[in-house]
Amino acid sequence: MKQTFLLLFFSVCMFSQKKTELFNSSKLGEPREITISLPHSYENNPTKRYPILVLLDGDYLFDPFYGALSYGAYWDDLPETIIIGINQKKTRMQDCQYDDTEGLPSKKGAAFFEFIGSELLPYIEKKYRTAPFRIIAGHDTTAGYLNFFLYKENPLFNAYISLSPELAPEMENRIPDKLSKLKKTVFYYQSSADGDIKQLREPIQKLDGNIKLTSNTLVDYKYDEFKGASHYSLVVFAIPNALYQIFDSYKPISSSEFSDKIVVLQEGHVDYLIKKYDIISNKLSLKPQIRLNDFKAIEAAILKNKAYRELDKLAEIADKNYPKSMLASYELGLMYEKMDDPKRAAAKYQHASQLEEIGDLTKDMMFNKYEDMKSLITKK
Repeated sequence: MKQTFLLLFFSVCMFSQKKTELFNSSKLGEPREITISLPHSYENNPTKRYPILVLLDGDYLFDPFYGALSYGAYWDDLPETIIIGINQKKTRMQDCQYDDTEGLPSKKGAAFFEFIGSELLPYIEKKYRTAPFRIIAGHDTTAGYLNFFLYKENPLFNAYISLSPELAPEMENRIPDKLSKLKKTVFYYQSSADGDIKQLREPIQKLDGNIKLTSNTLVDYKYDEFKGASHYSLVVFAIPNALYQIFDSYKPISSSEFSDKIVVLQEGHVDYLIKKYDIISNKLSLKPQIRLNDFKAIEAAILKNKAYRELDKLAEIADKNYPKSMLASYELGLMYEKMDDPKRAAAKYQHASQLEEIGDLTKDMMFNKYEDMKSLITKK
């Protein structure tokens, strides 16, 4: 249901800073129009770093990507992202030139390749707070062209979104070969449709088959072939699928993840939480603050399984993520309460009442908890 709505959602004002500027490129020998969108939180969160998305065909792909990322960020399913759209309305064929014999960028295509790698990316990463995670996306001609960045020994991008690509010679074989030799995690997404341009579909399907024969565990690959879609309409179906594939590990703990993977554990609930955020860091080079709802999910699993001593470790993580809040003291108070130690529980709840409220944890709640524990001490 969420993804269905996402297809229609291109107007949420989650990205508040959007500007278009002319970038004077020495590699191209001409200025190039680029559109840059900064996340809503950019100004108010001066230490946060953001992944970047470079859009080829930015003149028409910018808005659908902008909307999809806005919607996903609203629900915290996708990270806020810096978007850079390159306007290629009048230049896309020249920008994507390649040599028919060698199957490599040539003439203006070679200059455009250098423009992105040695001018645009350094400019963006110097001017803005970027995380070391780069995505590139394109459609048909530009979708084929973006694969040239995979040919480098150390690819410039971490994720590739190739929407109905027009493949250069030998790409069906070169791309799988390059993917099989990668030494770092790369996300690769491509799509087509039953109503796609016929001469594009056969090479795309051949490439799909060849990639599936590779066995590199560092490659996170997905291919979609949409039913009832055309060469152009497949774009709005593919964009959310691609983004949710790339950022799958970023999502908060869902109800199904809780019931299928967490609550079934007899122990190690906090270790699960640590591992989840380590994966986000290792795969996406992002270091998000552990979500409060994820804390509560782990707490619920601990209580369900009566693994009360794990609340001590959960409190340690809470103190690192929310040091000014009452969360850590509350978790310790809860641990002592469940372990039938009302004296220590009362002390922790009293301390919590002096700290900042967070989520549904309030000072009144801590005072009430404190009074409850004091009454138990009196009875004893």
